Amino acid sequence: MTMTPTVPRRPRWRSLAIVALFLAPLLWPLQHLAERYYQDELAGQNRQTLDLYVANLLGTLHRYETLPQILGDLPALRAVLKDPMRLETLTNANRLLKDISAQTGAEVMYLMDTNGNTLAASNWDKRDTFIGRNFAFRPYFSDALAGRLGRFFGQGTTSAKRGYFFAGAVHDGERVIGALVVKVDLDHTETLWGKTPEQLLLTDQNGVVILTSRPDWRFRATRPLTDAERAAIAAIQPYPTLTPKPLNLDPKAWLIQTRTIEETGWQVSILAPRTLIDRSVSTVLAIGGATLLVLMLLLGLIMQRRRHYMDRIDFEARARQELEQRVIERTADLEGLNSRLKNEVLEREQAQQELVRAQDELVQAGKLSVLGTMSASISHELNQPLAAIRSYAENAEILLDHQRTEDARSNLKLIGELTGRMASIIAHLRAFARRDRHAPESVALQPALDDALALLAKRRRAMAVELVRDLPEATLWVQAGETRLRQVLGNLLANALDALTEKANPRKLWLSAERKDDNVYLYIRDNGPGFSSEAMARAREPFFTTKTRTQGLGLGLAICDTLMRALGGELLLANHPEGGALLTLKLRVAKPGANLQTSEDPSA
Repeated sequence: MTMTPTVPRRPRWRSLAIVALFLAPLLWPLQHLAERYYQDELAGQNRQTLDLYVANLLGTLHRYETLPQILGDLPALRAVLKDPMRLETLTNANRLLKDISAQTGAEVMYLMDTNGNTLAASNWDKRDTFIGRNFAFRPYFSDALAGRLGRFFGQGTTSAKRGYFFAGAVHDGERVIGALVVKVDLDHTETLWGKTPEQLLLTDQNGVVILTSRPDWRFRATRPLTDAERAAIAAIQPYPTLTPKPLNLDPKAWLIQTRTIEETGWQVSILAPRTLIDRSVSTVLAIGGATLLVLMLLLGLIMQRRRHYMDRIDFEARARQELEQRVIERTADLEGLNSRLKNEVLEREQAQQELVRAQDELVQAGKLSVLGTMSASISHELNQPLAAIRSYAENAEILLDHQRTEDARSNLKLIGELTGRMASIIAHLRAFARRDRHAPESVALQPALDDALALLAKRRRAMAVELVRDLPEATLWVQAGETRLRQVLGNLLANALDALTEKANPRKLWLSAERKDDNVYLYIRDNGPGFSSEAMARAREPFFTTKTRTQGLGLGLAICDTLMRALGGELLLANHPEGGALLTLKLRVAKPGANLQTSEDPSA
């Protein structure tokens, strides 16, 4: 008897199709869940990216916003505004601005008078120099003259480069005499945004794109401009065009996130193409469809009951293995993506910590700089009175040994006067650090000069320096502060003796004075080596010195120059035609006073 093999029944494809129709709608909620998930993930990533870019932009601007107010106090810049026709001050100001611009990384720095005319600039030696240009139409100029910190973004009318401008007023006492402007290059910040699927754009208060990762969006308007805004654009010319073209973005094609920068009125937006979400959602739908297909296949295998048992087991095993491999691959992809997201979050947190730490270090460095400058000034100003006190004390000891009590008492009285003068110098330095303003008084020039010579008499005799005096017999009264004037005279005479140490005998020091109109001129000349070209240009800078570290700190002439300007006078430096340095003190004439006594005979 021959057995006929049983023919397996065909799958019930019609039933499978009906089941598929019932299961297919499950893909719609899967699609919505996937869209929401990947949209939230992308929004979180873009939010962190946006915060990082905003922090970088604000960090760049904060580096420069205090520079105009700090640099506006430089004497070289105020000198240009006081006398713009003086070639020496213009040259010094141009070089100073160029050096500071190179050190800080600013695009350009320039100095304007109250009419908006540029007098000095860091690009004075360039073809597109700002010197001679008038920028009174820029809003930062009017803000600076009004005592506010001027802020403005625009494309330069001379250089055709985009930049952010900070402007601060330059004061002469309470009066505004000009404005100092610092231009920051923002092109470098734009290049850091790189080329990614996400696009970045920054709009100003007019809604015009000023920075963007796509050059074709630059200087386009994201909204319609009002007539007032168009008039303002025509007046201040912030863009290369007076009528920005509209930027038409399809909101359905982009996922947009925006953050407002309050201090500038800007808005920074990051635009991610929705294709990034659609691609991920399509992948999820493909996985869901594949899973549904696998379920359909398993259901079809169950319906084929007449197939051989072993073939069915083998087929199901292969199907499970394939499904597990796909799940493992998808799981590995998701774990890799999660790991990358954690690394990016950690890197951003570290960058934020580094930024905070750098800011703390800058604040601490500023504090140490102020403390160092003050301690160096006090040490420099008190060395000369201390040396004189030591000399008088030693002489008093010798006089007491010889029973010359009256002479010893005179020395002790001089020591008391010198300690009082040291206290006055310390009080003056403290007041000078607070920028106090003292009322001027009438001071006799010859007694003040005699006191300064008395402090240095022992040193002058030890160096065998011949003193040649050509002073009028009549007392010259000048408008000054007694302590500050003696401080200036002592510093200048000490510097003259320092210069004579480099010269062999004979060593000479000439002192002469004369009155011209409403001013008194005191001339201090030595036959030393004189000023070099570098020393002539930088002698008034703090901590510049041609001496060794043990000989001086480079504060003497800087302090003298500042004190003379505070007294309403002037310190002039030059080389005498016959050799040596010639220092001229120009002081205002004052009415006669009563203090004519000196603390010591300078010729003793």
